[in-house]
Amino acid sequence: MVLVNREAPDFTAKAVVGGKTVDNFKLSDRRGKYVVLFFYPLDFTFVCPTELHAFQEKLEEFKKRNVEVIGVSTDSWFSHHAWLNTPKNQGGIQGVSYPLVSDFNKTISR
Repeated sequence: MVLVNREAPDFTAKAVVGGKTVDNFKLSDRRGKYVVLFFYPLDFTFVCPTELHAFQEKLEEFKKRNVEVIGVSTDSWFSHHAWLNTPKNQGGIQGVSYPLVSDFNKTISR
């Protein structure tokens, strides 16, 4: 099933945005913008940092086109904070500034 250009179901979840925990991050707050909503398996995995950094490197290009980038994984917001505070040369994603949503209960993923 192709889901590109289809509206994603709304959700409210905890997220890390700009280094702070947001308790009620809502996808519907982004209505009127395009959204790249991507899922990755787990924080601290060996492939994911490259992809998350690639989105960060192009973030200004996305913003110019009225596009928001949002990452989602089933890790906790505590894990997101730890990964965001880990330097890139140690497998971390320090410097990533777009929201990372915690789907700890796997409801968004379903």
